[in-house]
Amino acid sequence: MKRYFITGIGTGVGKSVMSALLCEALQADYWKPIQSGELDNSDSMTVQSLISNPVSKFHPESYRLPEPLSPHASAQRAGIDIDPSSIVPPSTQNTLVIEGAGGLMVPLNNSTLYIDLIDSFQAEVILVSRHYLGSINHTLLSAESLMLRRLPVKGIVFNGDENPETESVILSMTGFPLLGRIPESNQLDKAFIRQQAAQFSQL
Repeated sequence: MKRYFITGIGTGVGKSVMSALLCEALQADYWKPIQSGELDNSDSMTVQSLISNPVSKFHPESYRLPEPLSPHASAQRAGIDIDPSSIVPPSTQNTLVIEGAGGLMVPLNNSTLYIDLIDSFQAEVILVSRHYLGSINHTLLSAESLMLRRLPVKGIVFNGDENPETESVILSMTGFPLLGRIPESNQLDKAFIRQQAAQFSQL
């Protein structure tokens, strides 16, 4: 059984889309440990709405927090203490796709960051990057954090239109394999996910 942890260089860079692509490609299960805000339109619901295969199972979140804030802040407002030891991957014999919240340095409480959980998940990390002014810095900082922790990195995925200058320097400086690309699209639906998932079927 394989586990993949999907993280990104920030919020809104395409973690849920990448999670859907991987679930479709591998007919994998999905788990979002912490959902912060959008409880009626959660990332788990989004991913489930995008995949077509009948095999993937969607496991309940460890924490469902009402405010669209960093988990530590949303938990505080809800009167909840996030206990990292209670965030345990679900039992499954299937490949498991785990989607993080925000980026690697998102705080869960006053002493724990999201990156602190990854080792306990025993998962390979897939880093999602999206091009914007400053994205090289954000991508390299994320990569450096993963390397300093000696966390296993499967590779990097670029979301959006190709930018050779940006991508070449990121790949050269990190040494991370390029796993694939999520093309820009105005029609994000099951057909798009089925079409693009094929590039990840060999992971």
